[in-house]
Amino acid sequence: MPGRPSASRRTVLRGAALTPVAGLGLAACSGGGGGGGAPATPTAPVVLGAESEVAKGGAELYQDQKVVVSRSEDGSLKAFSSICTHAGCAINKLDGTTLVCPCHGSEFDARTGKVLRAPATEPLNALSVEAKNGKIVAGPEA
Repeated sequence: MPGRPSASRRTVLRGAALTPVAGLGLAACSGGGGGGGAPATPTAPVVLGAESEVAKGGAELYQDQKVVVSRSEDGSLKAFSSICTHAGCAINKLDGTTLVCPCHGSEFDARTGKVLRAPATEPLNALSVEAKNGKIVAGPEA
């Protein structure tokens, strides 16, 4: 058609170059399903709550801090990151002492950090934990 300009080679190449870049935003947002780029474990000691919140033989999930704390029958505490080791999702469900990942259904024992159900194959990251002045404090492993 005589009155209609055709696209220049530069216009076509510019459009082709921008197409893959536009998809990067989507890929970045669809990543770990809840990891959100936050560290998998606290980078400094963090106060989680009252020591009385974790009963003997039980566990408590501290979602905001991404930490789960359990107490054995002898009263000792253990803490783990509540970021799934499979895809980096933040675990938001504690059923008794079993953590359930919302992304792919991996399950972990809150008392040991061990995998109970795949697809995760690696245990949760252990954290140091102690009771200080009636509060539970967790932090990076020393």
